[in-house]
Amino acid sequence: MLNPATEETVAVVPAATRDDVDAAVARAAAAQRAWAAAAPADRARLLRRFAAVVDGHIEELAQLEVREAGHTIGNARWEAGNVRDLLDFAAGGVERLAGRQIPVAGGIDVTFLEPLGVIGVIAPWNFPMPIAAWGLAPALAAGNAVILKPAETTPLTALRLAELALEAGIPEHLFQVLPGRGDVAGDALVEHPGVAKIVFTGSTRVGKQIMAKCADRVKRVTLELGGKSPNIVFADADLEAAAAAAPMAFLDNTGQDCCARTRILVQRSVYDRFLELVAPGIAAVTVGDPLDEKTQMGPLISRAQLDRVRSFVTDDLTAIRGTAPEGPGFWYPPTLVTDVDPTAPVAAEEVFGPVAVVLPFEDEEDAVRLANATEYGLSGSLWTRDIGRALRVSRAVAAGNLSVNSHSSVRYWTPFGGYKQSGLGRELGPDALTAFTETKNVFISTEA
Repeated sequence: MLNPATEETVAVVPAATRDDVDAAVARAAAAQRAWAAAAPADRARLLRRFAAVVDGHIEELAQLEVREAGHTIGNARWEAGNVRDLLDFAAGGVERLAGRQIPVAGGIDVTFLEPLGVIGVIAPWNFPMPIAAWGLAPALAAGNAVILKPAETTPLTALRLAELALEAGIPEHLFQVLPGRGDVAGDALVEHPGVAKIVFTGSTRVGKQIMAKCADRVKRVTLELGGKSPNIVFADADLEAAAAAAPMAFLDNTGQDCCARTRILVQRSVYDRFLELVAPGIAAVTVGDPLDEKTQMGPLISRAQLDRVRSFVTDDLTAIRGTAPEGPGFWYPPTLVTDVDPTAPVAAEEVFGPVAVVLPFEDEEDAVRLANATEYGLSGSLWTRDIGRALRVSRAVAAGNLSVNSHSSVRYWTPFGGYKQSGLGRELGPDALTAFTETKNVFISTEA
């Protein structure tokens, strides 16, 4: 593992084998049976204790995240705090995971929400802590065991969370972390008959492979995949506010975010004015040492990711650019590409770096057409003062998470997931726990 800001070795972590996965699943299955039998109040109490222990280690977890992922210290603290909040939120659902009584003739009909068993969570490197918690918190709350496979480049926070879970009193083997390669440990989890469900966040290409392997066993799967999200700016919007918010909407986490608003669609009558307003904001973004409290954007995760981002911004493209450090580290400057064909790779494909394009549109119909002209449908924003237009366009854009006059995509209180090739299923929100349960129906005859 390398520190993305310095290219120095941070740690060497042993990789799990298929035998390690087999053993972990056996341990998890035994632990899960006892956990599911525990009183709901006891499960909730332990999850709250886990949240409290995480809260006491926010700074330690954030420092680990900076070293292994290159995130800014402010973002890393938020991510560690999000783990705490997700555990608290999930704990509140344990005693509310209720079935129903359904009116029927001749008896009583009731449903039970029962845990699936062992859940495999395969987490990405771009948000290692929060996205791991999206799966582990509700899965544990619903009575399951969890085996987490972190990304090869970012295992340290996951390993520390497993230690903190034990410190909080979470039963041994109920939450295990298995660092390793995707084609070894990841595939072993996906293919294992003892794993009831896979939760995967990552590329659409890998998500399709996982879905195909799960199909062979009719294994449940939740997929949160790629995005190419639009940021639609209408002429009647508060143009200054829209332009001020646009840079960090695609530069946060160095653009390594499936929800990044990387296609800025601006009504043609205000297109030139928008560019005048947004250019100073891109130039002003502070790129540098992730541990510096003033830094807004850090490095990319790896040399491979840096090379990928560079390949999209070819010499023939016109762009507004910020600055980035030179020397060691995987640095790339904030970049907004202008005057580009909407079908060009940089405009149509997920770059996963600090690069966006700006495209003009004519009217509402044209804006929706451009917004939907992608295989993805994860998130997006629209800026307008017209509430009727906001509702019409929100309903017309094929995406799972939309914001009006805002770029907020993710709240743990609300459901999150994508349309089209951005994924399958929903995470977070009030129904998060039910995604880790089976519904059992029981009819009891009352007839003599």
